[in-house]
Amino acid sequence: MNSIRKKLAILAVAVSISTPLVALQPLHEDRTVISGFYAIGFADLVRRNCDDISPRYIRAYNYLKALEKYALKAGYSEAQIEELTDNREEKEILRARIEADLASRGASPQTPQGYCTVGREEIAKNSAAGRLLRAK
Repeated sequence: MNSIRKKLAILAVAVSISTPLVALQPLHEDRTVISGFYAIGFADLVRRNCDDISPRYIRAYNYLKALEKYALKAGYSEAQIEELTDNREEKEILRARIEADLASRGASPQTPQGYCTVGREEIAKNSAAGRLLRAK
């Protein structure tokens, strides 16, 4: 019986050594993280441009902490998370995407009331961004 256990242990070690480690994709490409940052950025732009909508700061903070916890659990380091949150280029890419999406829905500096309309729609849909907002 002991020889079978030894063989199984050797086999398990051999398999674990021969199996390549799965490399993590860059954090700025992780769909969960990016969609989370998108929701936060979307809600922030709406609330900054619509006086009739206010932010849910505590909910946004908790959402951000949940994203951080997700990233840590997925194997990313605190340094990688901080690197992404400090990355101006990635922030600008995301901001441009959000602004384009808002503009396609009628919210732009030329049509500021559109931010309120979009914000109320997101709140009504209970979307990730909508849950971070509150109509006054």
